[in-house]
Amino acid sequence: MPYLIRCLLIAATMLMSACTGVPDGVEPVEDFEINRYLGTWYEIARLDHSFERGLSQVTAQYSLREDGGVKVVNRGFDAENAKWQEAEGKAYFVDAPNVGHLKVSFFGPFYGSYIVFELDEDYRYSMVSGPDRSYLWLLSRTPTVPDAVLQRYVRRARELGFDTEALILVAQKPQK
Repeated sequence: MPYLIRCLLIAATMLMSACTGVPDGVEPVEDFEINRYLGTWYEIARLDHSFERGLSQVTAQYSLREDGGVKVVNRGFDAENAKWQEAEGKAYFVDAPNVGHLKVSFFGPFYGSYIVFELDEDYRYSMVSGPDRSYLWLLSRTPTVPDAVLQRYVRRARELGFDTEALILVAQKPQK
């Protein structure tokens, strides 16, 4: 195999593995139970990215796929265009199924890390990172969280080096 092609293959492999990596100091939850994690999660706070920019009332719905993976449906309201946006993806465990480190894809063969690094014992609140510290989400089973919970999770994210000053608090409609 020509040298250039070998180098390109190595570079592509490194790039793809970096997308499913874990930021230094961030540890995925162990004793993770996917069946308890399934269902609806409300996005409470996030770091900004183009794929969610301007969205409110953001939710993530997780369910099992027939192939053993997880179906992911992210949904949010785009007030500027007065319409809902939805993206469907798939996720698979990177290592063991009891470790909260998955790879998720919303388009083609490209995967990014989904790292559950904080999770309360009742699976009510979760903090998730991507492959680096520019991705952060605080999720809840309810559209709002007590201020003490929010502050505890923000403090933890700050300790781990996330830019918590840039967090966006996501507008959610309270449940009826």
